[in-house]
Amino acid sequence: MASSPLMRDAIELARRVAVANSTVLLTGETGTGKERVASFIHAQSPRRHRPFVKVNCAALPEPLIESELFGHERGAFTGADQRRVGRFEQASGGTLLLDEISELSSDTQAKLLRVLQDQEFHRLGGTELLRTDARILAATNRDLRMGLEDGTFRADLYYRLDVVGIHLPPLRQRPEDIMGLAEGFLTHYARELDRLVRGFTRDAQDHIHRHDWPGNVRELRNVVERAVLMSNGDEVDVADLALFVSREGPERSRFRLELPEEGIALRDIERIAVEEALKRCDYVQKDAAELLQVSKRKLNYAVHKMGLKHPGWRRNKDDTDK
Repeated sequence: MASSPLMRDAIELARRVAVANSTVLLTGETGTGKERVASFIHAQSPRRHRPFVKVNCAALPEPLIESELFGHERGAFTGADQRRVGRFEQASGGTLLLDEISELSSDTQAKLLRVLQDQEFHRLGGTELLRTDARILAATNRDLRMGLEDGTFRADLYYRLDVVGIHLPPLRQRPEDIMGLAEGFLTHYARELDRLVRGFTRDAQDHIHRHDWPGNVRELRNVVERAVLMSNGDEVDVADLALFVSREGPERSRFRLELPEEGIALRDIERIAVEEALKRCDYVQKDAAELLQVSKRKLNYAVHKMGLKHPGWRRNKDDTDK
């Protein structure tokens, strides 16, 4: 059970909405436990004995997402050699979690909205009208309201999803929970890895408290798993954690911008930030988008608007060959 008031409030809200069929939008940074809370809502609901189906919208290329959600008939497209049942059909009577929903294209958002409104859809290449009774949970680590402002996310879909909103706070905002989680992970991995590790040294506990955990609960779990594996004694020590903790403590370093005396255009600041993020991430746009805390689609739009190029990008290869 969570100790921090913020997390207790989030869990209590999840418990209260579990008994209803209302759509729930789970928000929070990567690694805060959105999928676990979605599983909790399903397990506490009257649908608990029916399927709990998860779809990571960011992990599927755009040509496949519609088939994944709605299914397809044989011959619907090249390579469709048999009928496929989509996730809406699989989850009917149960719960469907749409993770990273901010990554859906505008076309897919429109089709999803129709299903949420009417609970009806067609498989790709099919004419039969199918119905679904899946309860929808959606999750995102992005601020969808920013998507409304820049036009990357439909307002009507947002309001249809955000019937009940549950925000999961980052781990740095709930320090009361850190050691309880760490000890729980240690017990789990000591048993799973067959290690005689029973706790943390005082120095290790101090390091755990001083780390700011940018990867949140997911990072904490991975660090503890590695520490249990690397420990040579019955307690995890500082060296086993392999954590960097700044002398200033858990506060994140602040970025400071030195403005020239003559001033600078905001668009130039944006261009500098985008170029720097791309360089640091070896021009992998997905990683640069995460560094800038925007969606990949928004970064791609900015790159196109600024006319930025790189030989490794598919759309620029023809230019570099000329």
